[in-house]
Amino acid sequence: MTIRVLVAEDQAIVRRGLRLLLESQPDITVVGEAADGPEAISLARELRPDVCLVDLQMPRLDGLDVTRALAGAAVRDPLRVVIITTFDLDEYVHGALRAGAVGFILKDSGPALLAEAVRAAHAGDAMISPSITMRLLKQFGPIAVRPPRRPATPLTDREIELIKRLARGRTNQEIAQELFISVSTVKAHVANIQDKLQLRNRTEIAAWAWESRLVTEM
Repeated sequence: MTIRVLVAEDQAIVRRGLRLLLESQPDITVVGEAADGPEAISLARELRPDVCLVDLQMPRLDGLDVTRALAGAAVRDPLRVVIITTFDLDEYVHGALRAGAVGFILKDSGPALLAEAVRAAHAGDAMISPSITMRLLKQFGPIAVRPPRRPATPLTDREIELIKRLARGRTNQEIAQELFISVSTVKAHVANIQDKLQLRNRTEIAAWAWESRLVTEM
């Protein structure tokens, strides 16, 4: 299945670059481009893409306003929005998630993580750039209010190795290279880990690793 993406970015050269990066993936196609907020909302409602990749700062309406219009609590049939930005600020992350975004990715995250964010959004998962996620988890991990859940089936040594790397913000490609396995094997391990821990996505696995003290430093 091909994931249909709308790209909303006011800088034409960046918008073109995002299209090229996304369409280099065999399972992603860009179905529309918008240069400002109102155009993004209009095209998204017309095209109904699987994922809307929206720049945080755009003319006329910014990315947060676009997100509220497309995925806010009052939207009857919300779309999946991933915010993309150069601004590494927690307040923007919180604002985007409150507005209804399912992802928050920094523009310098690289093509692999950009594609992963689009796939995660399409699958219904939330994904935040690892550098931001790890900063937040380091703040909250040591003061977890409940004991971390124990896996229904014991984790293997390889799964623990993978969890540690995932919790430090590695992408699937980076984990595959470090452990000398294929990306598909990494994905299979992540699926098994989610099943054993009864967690929904990578962010929850990372949170579990910090809460469990499996990881204590970056």
